[in-house]
Amino acid sequence: MSFTGKATYSAGSTLPELAEDVADLVAIASPLETPLLEALGDPGREALSTRHEWMEDELLPNEDAIDDATWVDPDVDMTFNVDHGSRFRVGDQIQVEGSAELMLVTAVGGNLLTVERGYGGTTPENLANNLVLHILGNASLEAAEAPTARFVNRARMTNYTQIFSKTIQVSGSHRAALSLAGVDEIQWQRYCRLVELLRDLESSVINGAMATTDPQGGDTVRRTMQGIIPALTTNRFTTEDSGFPAGTTLTEAMLNYALRKIWERASSHVDLIVCNGFQKRKINAFVSSSRHFSAGDATFRDNIGIYESDFGVCQCVLTRWVPPDTILLLDRSRLAVLPLAGRSFHYEPLAQTGDYEQGILLGEYTLELRNEAAHGLIRGLDTAEAQT
Repeated sequence: MSFTGKATYSAGSTLPELAEDVADLVAIASPLETPLLEALGDPGREALSTRHEWMEDELLPNEDAIDDATWVDPDVDMTFNVDHGSRFRVGDQIQVEGSAELMLVTAVGGNLLTVERGYGGTTPENLANNLVLHILGNASLEAAEAPTARFVNRARMTNYTQIFSKTIQVSGSHRAALSLAGVDEIQWQRYCRLVELLRDLESSVINGAMATTDPQGGDTVRRTMQGIIPALTTNRFTTEDSGFPAGTTLTEAMLNYALRKIWERASSHVDLIVCNGFQKRKINAFVSSSRHFSAGDATFRDNIGIYESDFGVCQCVLTRWVPPDTILLLDRSRLAVLPLAGRSFHYEPLAQTGDYEQGILLGEYTLELRNEAAHGLIRGLDTAEAQT
């Protein structure tokens, strides 16, 4: 669905004599320069304040890690420390990642677990510090009292709106003269400046940063939104990370490693791969060795528009505004670019004090990025020029 810069219901309405809505022009212009906004489409609602907030909740964690610096002997040690003892209850079945042994938690004291080793006839194995523990589930006793309620406190997430504007000024003589394009000069200038505003919006959505001091802004401090790249912290993969496939040239193994990690950490299904032209060519090269053409084929195709992996079906979006060494992996169901109520892109005429007509094109938008761990990026990829 095309991005028009408006919410899908009653957005951007202002007094007709003071503002002229240009949403129809946006729908024409935006596909030329804003492929990410086009892929996201219009939001279902508006932002209601310059400080836009939303609430995020999460399920109780079902994994933790051993925090014990010594080896745990399977024949002797029935206790060991973990990072977060509050995640465990008596009656939990637990299993070390990659191990066949099951254990039953029999007591929890702070971060110290007491367990029954080799539960269910499994064979006890040596344990070590930092190994991941999976909580399979709790077995409650028959006729037992209700367990203590547990929950995760909701988090309040914030971003700020950013004003985008361009001033238009055309002399009376220019308006009276026949335009080379055969259109009114004011209309043409509005069209051109609108394309620039959309370009700026997409670039800010991807790269923009929120001020660290006084982010609310005002008449002396500019208010800026937090973009996607600065907002992502959980799933930032670089070519120097431990466990990440070696090398700096993008490979399918790198892409699938990142997709798998995002899926494991957030149960997310990434459906957008967003990249610059250089990395898009690397993605196209994934299947270069398996392309087949016959003598009768009149069209040579060298493009991957959809990448399907075990972790989701991803649309590949090519945009100029992602840094050349970066690939974004996004879940579009948890992303929205929202206008401030009544502030979607529109044109307002300004007072004339001379022989000219002037006005201002402006809009105010913010990015809502929900469940930060559901998205990711790969950085530090090779950008050396090659004939690709």
